[in-house]
Amino acid sequence: GLELSQCVGTNSLGPTGPWRSGGPCKMKRVRTVFKPEQLERLEQEFLKQQYMVGTERVDLAATLHLTETQVKVWFQNRRIKWRKQSMEQKAAKLSQFGVIQPASADSTDTKDHEEDTVDVEL
Repeated sequence: GLELSQCVGTNSLGPTGPWRSGGPCKMKRVRTVFKPEQLERLEQEFLKQQYMVGTERVDLAATLHLTETQVKVWFQNRRIKWRKQSMEQKAAKLSQFGVIQPASADSTDTKDHEEDTVDVEL
């Protein structure tokens, strides 16, 4: 599951919980390291469908010995990577034909879903 690193430091004023902000005890989410077999299966599933929901996600998570959240976040991040690659390929094709792209720092597709966010470590 989601593992948290050990709490570092103690507070002489009393115990601090992992959710208390501003204290010396800061819990950090440990990044999930996927095994090559897990990544291969996740990529295979992504090629079939870009969205994994419901019982399919539960079943895939169980098969790969991952949590449902880990599978969900992997698919979210993979969709972001896929969109970025698609945009880059489109830009490369247009530049081959001499079509100049408007300068844009970060253009996003209007079809983006709210759930598609990058897994950020806190």
